[in-house]
Amino acid sequence: MSRLQAVQKQSIASSYGLPNLTKYIRVRSKPDARFVEFDFAIGEPSLFVELIMPPAVFKVFCTNNAVVHMTDEQMADVDAELEKWRYGDEDTLMSQNRNRSA
Repeated sequence: MSRLQAVQKQSIASSYGLPNLTKYIRVRSKPDARFVEFDFAIGEPSLFVELIMPPAVFKVFCTNNAVVHMTDEQMADVDAELEKWRYGDEDTLMSQNRNRSA
């Protein structure tokens, strides 16, 4: 993205009252998959949507959104939060079931 495009993009976001937030991705599909399955988050990695796109479209999407890959730490935090939502705290019956199957 050229400097002019970046300034224009920031100006458009500002005119709508949108802050210039970081956009994160986490690719979940295999590198040779027919479609790219990924998580996309704006501003906060733990608040994401799951998307699927052909590789060529994914590449353009990433360029247009100036995405950043989630760090290992961010991915671990997201996974831990998902586990908590799925199984609850350590003292719940569902959590005990998870621990038995592991």
